Amino acid sequence: MTIKTILLVDDEPTIRDLVQICLNDLVGWNVVTAASAQAALQQLEIASPDAILLDVVMPGMDVNTFLYKFHKRHSTKLIPVILLSVMADWFTSQQLQELGVVDAIAKPFNPITLPDQIRRALGWNLTVEDEISR
Repeated sequence: MTIKTILLVDDEPTIRDLVQICLNDLVGWNVVTAASAQAALQQLEIASPDAILLDVVMPGMDVNTFLYKFHKRHSTKLIPVILLSVMADWFTSQQLQELGVVDAIAKPFNPITLPDQIRRALGWNLTVEDEISR
């Protein structure tokens, strides 16, 4: 099994810490964090994430502008994006598709089930050990 790298974009330090700890400790994924959309675009130059968790409401750049800039770049447009937001339930599947994101996970989220939510959204297979422990 390859170790996944997740780019987490959220302006709230406690959310960044919580997601980083639970994804790293529970499933061994690397988590690269960015406190703003601008920082995330810069991180994409350095990191090659397997997926992006993106907060919708952040200062400096709205989600539409970030996603436009993100999808415009040939090197990153195939990286799947999942919204992680208090507004997740407001989005229809059609709106998510129009934004070019695969799913939305609502805050507050359960840190224990977050890795499985991400795996299901991305179609990543669960390991045999994961299936047994469920």
